[in-house]
Amino acid sequence: MTNRINDKMQENKKLLSIYFTAGYPSINDTVQIIQDLENSGVDMIEIGLPFSDPLADGPTIQESSTAALKNGMTTETLFEQLKDIRKSVTIPLIIMGYFNPVLQYGVEAFCKKCEEIGIDGLILPDLPLDVYEAEYKSIFKKNGLINVFLITPQTSDERIQQIDEASDGFIYMVSSASVTGSKEGFGNEQTAYFERIAAMNLKNPQVVGFGIKDSETFQTATKNAKGAIIGSAFIKHLTKEGVNAIPEFIQTIY
Repeated sequence: MTNRINDKMQENKKLLSIYFTAGYPSINDTVQIIQDLENSGVDMIEIGLPFSDPLADGPTIQESSTAALKNGMTTETLFEQLKDIRKSVTIPLIIMGYFNPVLQYGVEAFCKKCEEIGIDGLILPDLPLDVYEAEYKSIFKKNGLINVFLITPQTSDERIQQIDEASDGFIYMVSSASVTGSKEGFGNEQTAYFERIAAMNLKNPQVVGFGIKDSETFQTATKNAKGAIIGSAFIKHLTKEGVNAIPEFIQTIY
């Protein structure tokens, strides 16, 4: 059976992926946000599993994580909320978080639960490639899960080739060496990096994350890549306008 992520990557269009934090603004908003995003034309969704010590997240996502944890969001709660999600949602769903909560839950049990629910992949920025390959790859594969790896402008060509070799689905291309939500647009440096990666002709498509916040940055990011991810800007919109204003935000990007 092919994975929904792979199917999506075959589509002849630039893909928009949206990241949000599960359990934010309110504990029970998770399912409505996912449904509204799909209905608004989003191609893929990253569901953030909040963690108390997020390494790559800027202030906006950190604050949403803190609020979600205060709201009572846990791994168990998220799985409970998502148990019927495939009755109403068809686009790829990815859980993004940190390895600690997965380890606490039990890697095998976590992956099995993801498969039951219909989760297509995981993004765990602090799970090293070699550890994944040695210890967890078979568990992910058995449960039909794609593990998405990140590259940055600082990642060496050799390392990028290794990641490409180990990857399936897509490579998460971090636009700059910073935390999420901290960049204002893209400069020549980022553009050169996007072009350099495109010229490597990797077997996996790339999806750009960090710094995409509007139509202009989406267009720039997807000039040389398959798609782009918006996180902080979407969370800011949710905070300000509420869950019912999701379609308006998505319309400003496309």
